Amino acid sequence: MLEKIYHTMKSVGIFNVVLGILMIVSGIGFGIFVITKGAKLLKRKSDLMF
Repeated sequence: MLEKIYHTMKSVGIFNVVLGILMIVSGIGFGIFVITKGAKLLKRKSDLMF
């Protein structure tokens, strides 16, 4: 019985670690994307003024 509980807790822990890593990677990727798009807007600022 205790082995079953231990196995369940282990699998949930591994899932949480993997999910956390994926969230960090996607957050970094999204941040880089937003920064590059903002830099492109600043670069073409004179073209956008009307």
